[in-house]
Amino acid sequence: MLFRLLILVRRPVITANASSTTCPGIGRRIGDYPNIKPLVPIRYTNTTANNNSNSFGTINITRPNLITKSDIDIQKENKFKQIFEQSNIDLNELRKASWNGIPKQYRAQAWKLLCGYLPSKVERREDTLTRKRDEYWSYVSQYYHTRSESEHQDTFRQIHIDIPRMNPLMPIFQQTVVQELFERILFIWAIRHPASGYVQGINDLVTPFFVVFLSEFIENDVEIENFDISSLPETNRKIVEADSYWATSHLLEGIQDNYTFAQPGIQYKVRTLEELVKRIDEPLYRHLKNQHIEFLQFAFRWMNNLLMRELPVRCTIRLWDTYLSEQNGFSQFHLYICASFLVRFSKDLLREKDFQGILLLLQNLPTHSWTSNDISILTAEAYQLKVIYTMSTIANKQKLVEQLRAEANIERVKVSIVCKDLIKFCQDHESGDVLVRGWAGFARENPFKEKQGCVTL
Repeated sequence: MLFRLLILVRRPVITANASSTTCPGIGRRIGDYPNIKPLVPIRYTNTTANNNSNSFGTINITRPNLITKSDIDIQKENKFKQIFEQSNIDLNELRKASWNGIPKQYRAQAWKLLCGYLPSKVERREDTLTRKRDEYWSYVSQYYHTRSESEHQDTFRQIHIDIPRMNPLMPIFQQTVVQELFERILFIWAIRHPASGYVQGINDLVTPFFVVFLSEFIENDVEIENFDISSLPETNRKIVEADSYWATSHLLEGIQDNYTFAQPGIQYKVRTLEELVKRIDEPLYRHLKNQHIEFLQFAFRWMNNLLMRELPVRCTIRLWDTYLSEQNGFSQFHLYICASFLVRFSKDLLREKDFQGILLLLQNLPTHSWTSNDISILTAEAYQLKVIYTMSTIANKQKLVEQLRAEANIERVKVSIVCKDLIKFCQDHESGDVLVRGWAGFARENPFKEKQGCVTL
């Protein structure tokens, strides 16, 4: 009895925090996202507090003591099970559930739905998938043999060079069958998108889709890094390849200006990233500038490869759960992820005192041990930053509108004065009156004579 009383006394009281932030379309509050305050470090705690800030300058994200990780996973799986049992899936509900990560067994289907590749209605899926997969393989038959022609030789040669460099630590990507699969996907996409063609970095963007869609045909206890894809039936390999092509195409549609001539999309994003970092971590910004570090030197790769060279594949996949469920996730939300990612290593970078040390760290950030929990924190911080920046932008635009209105009022007064002067001029000058009426010829013959009794000009 005493033991029970002790448990009751120590049990935390879970209360709603009305001031907590709601993520876009997510509807979650307690313990999921920080309040809208200037970007500060997040500290996870196991007790619920009424005040989310503390004297150490951190934000506390509370979570109930009595809920274990396995319980959360079970709740998430049950949620996705309910979603996928529907004959017509509610995509908004799927996005809400996917923002915080998708269970492995549902990820492939969820990604296809979020890409718009898979119809939400169950009865349409089989026909749609068959048609799209056949369409991809018709492209292969139509275009792939042209890779040896002079017009396309350079494109295919660059693809052929880049493929073996992908994920060198994962044996699966060194298999000939896999490399040939990637060559077909990238070459067909380049041929069908001549505005950009193939650009180094696009090859990395196929990887997450390939891994996720391949996992549909592999047992959970099999490590995909060492899986021999040649052991998979050819029919299944063709499905993985076609699905990866269409999903990659969907992704690139939203960020194609990253890969057109001079890559204007990346140039703009890097400049915006620099502005963001200056606002949220000025000491870091000044430190980089004092050591002559240009953001383009390290952030170009972050935008070109969507941080894939900076994160383990498992973390990239978890991050893409959020990107695919976030509106403009790859084109806009990625920018806030990069800002939060850089600030995460602010202390390490400030300890480096020269150009070489800083750049070396930026190109080899210690993320090899990161897990999905690190990505969840990163996405929460990025969302917080997005809200703050958006609110600030709106406020600045409102000020600009008010300023323009004030200037317009001033100009309106000036125009009114000019009109009054013109009317008075026309009343005092015969030729002016004629000119206003449109009698230009007469005005030229009678140049601005004042009325009787006045001096002629």
